[in-house]
Amino acid sequence: MSTIDKLPLGTVVLKQKREKPLRRRHPWIFSGSIHSADANPGDLVTVRSQAGEFLAQGYFNPRSQIAVRILSWREDDVINADWWRARLQLAIDARVELVSYESLMAYRMIYAESDGLPGLIVDRYGECLVVQSLSLGIEAVKPLLIELLIDLVQPRCIIERSDVDARKKEGLDDVVGVIWGQAPSAPFIIREYGLAYPVDLLIGHKTGFYLDQRESRRWLLNQSLEGREVLNAFSYTGAFGACAALRGARQVVNVDSSHAVLETAREVMVLNNLDKVDAEYVTADVFDQLRAYRGAGRSFDLIILDPPKFAHSTRDIDRAARGYKDINLLAFQLLRPGGLLLTFSCSGLVSSDLFQKIVFAASIDAGCPAQITGWLGQGADHPVLLTFPEGQYLKGLVCRKVSA
Repeated sequence: MSTIDKLPLGTVVLKQKREKPLRRRHPWIFSGSIHSADANPGDLVTVRSQAGEFLAQGYFNPRSQIAVRILSWREDDVINADWWRARLQLAIDARVELVSYESLMAYRMIYAESDGLPGLIVDRYGECLVVQSLSLGIEAVKPLLIELLIDLVQPRCIIERSDVDARKKEGLDDVVGVIWGQAPSAPFIIREYGLAYPVDLLIGHKTGFYLDQRESRRWLLNQSLEGREVLNAFSYTGAFGACAALRGARQVVNVDSSHAVLETAREVMVLNNLDKVDAEYVTADVFDQLRAYRGAGRSFDLIILDPPKFAHSTRDIDRAARGYKDINLLAFQLLRPGGLLLTFSCSGLVSSDLFQKIVFAASIDAGCPAQITGWLGQGADHPVLLTFPEGQYLKGLVCRKVSA
C-alpha cells in the first residue's frame, strides 16, 4: 500500500488575533489570516500562533482563498495511512444504522469537512462508489484513499467525478472517469422508497443523482395528491414528478432547460408504471416558462422549485437573491388558493434566514398571503458539523397559499 508517512510537514503561523475561529474548531483558515508559511502547495502543515502555540494540523494550498483545511486538532496525531483509514472508517460506520434502517441503496458515505475529511466526497450507489476530490490536499493523497476505499468497502467500481467549480479555486483541472473496476452497464438503476431511477454516474449532475433531496422526496411521498396538478420546475430527471404521480397527481408538468434529462424523466415514469399519468415535458428556461404560464392564466395545485446553485461566491449573493425572489414570486402567482409551494435553495452562501426573507418578499410582491407549513433539507447522510455551519447548504420551505 502507498504511504504518505514521508511527506514534509511544513509550518503556518497565523497573524495576531486570528486564532479565534480555530479555537472554536472551524476547519478552514483563510489566506488573509496567515502571517507566514514555510510549506509547499499540498504539504501537511502544523498551524501555530505567533507565540509558537500549537493550534492544529492540516494541508496547505496558497493558491486557494481557503489556504489551510484542518485535519486534526491534536499535535501528536501522525497523518499517515493508518490515520486516513481510521477517519474513513468512522464516516462509513456512522451511516451503518441509517442505511440498515432506511434500506438505502444510494447515499452520501463521506461528506468532506462534516466527516473530518475536508475536500473529499464519496457517494455510494449500490456496489459503485463515486468520488470527488475537491482540494489539493485530497488530490495529493487520492491514490492512497482509493486503495483504502477498495479495502474498506470492496466496491465493484470506483468512478471519479472531480468536475466541479471548487477544483478551479484550488488550481486543479477536472478529472472524470472510472478509476477502479468497470463502469456499470446502462441503464444503472437505483431504488429509493419504492421508486426506481436510472442514473448516469459519469455525466449526471453532481455524482449522478440529487441524493441530498431524498428526505424531500419522502415528504412528498407522504402527501395525498389525488387529482392535483403539479408543476415540477428545474425538474432534472423528474424524481419529484414521479413521487407526485405515485401519490395520485392527475397531471405532472416537468420543466427543465435540458431536453436530454427530460427524456430520462419520461423513462422514470415508464420504469415505475406511471406512464398512464398525464405528463408534460417542457424544454425551456424556467424563468421564461413561468412567465408564459402566468400570461396564459395557467395555475397549479403544487409547485416545486428546485433550482441549481445561484450563488457561487459572495459576489453572487445579491444576484442570487433577485433570482430566488423572481421565481418564487412567479410561483406564488401560479399557485391556486390552498395550493402548496415547495421551494429550495442549494446555495450555501444564502442562509436559511435570508432565503426565508426572500420567499416572504416574493409572497408580498405577488399579493399572496402564505403560511410556512414545513421545513425541508438534506438528510442524515449529509450531517452538519456544529463547528462548520457551512455544511448546511440545502434549505427548503413548504408554503401554503391562503386567502387574503
